[in-house]
Amino acid sequence: MFAMTPLPYDMSALEPYMSARTLEFHYGRHYKTYVDTLNKLAKGTRFENMSLPDVVRESYGHEEYQTLFNNAGQVWNHEFFWQSMKLAGGGLPPESLQTEIERQFGSFEAFREEFKKAALSQFGSGWIWLVRKDGKLRILKTANADTPLTAGLQPLFTLDVWEHAYYLDFQNRRADYADNFFEHLIDWQRAAMR
Repeated sequence: MFAMTPLPYDMSALEPYMSARTLEFHYGRHYKTYVDTLNKLAKGTRFENMSLPDVVRESYGHEEYQTLFNNAGQVWNHEFFWQSMKLAGGGLPPESLQTEIERQFGSFEAFREEFKKAALSQFGSGWIWLVRKDGKLRILKTANADTPLTAGLQPLFTLDVWEHAYYLDFQNRRADYADNFFEHLIDWQRAAMR
């Protein structure tokens, strides 16, 4: 069975940049529903005792497992998102990652603008990722429950752009939410370790 992964911080630890109310709804309701539904769908199937990443990979692209994939992908993506933030986050990445970003995107500012543009242009619900493939960094947009795991990519961090991730704090101001993530929340140390 799949269990909810505890948040790596208290519900109020990211305030005022992400409110406890947002986390209570996002973690305590949306994410919990994905975990509960995944357990119901996996029970009694070959997926029941697999690791979460294996469920995501094994169910992807199979029409008969689409609902299972949607829930497994959302569980995995949310757990990765929780780990992409920290108290007193934001700012600049460690030197090694910053150098790599500058080499591939021209400057950190250009990278940040490209990432923000991806967040704003993602139609509907989805995720924006910084991923590594073949030694190169790239920005990736995925819709709904899609995840870099199914494409053999190594994600470094993600931004959840489903409305439930930011609406209580930012209403329809996705640009402000993306700026807030970069300035105050992103866990660059963890991203660099990945």
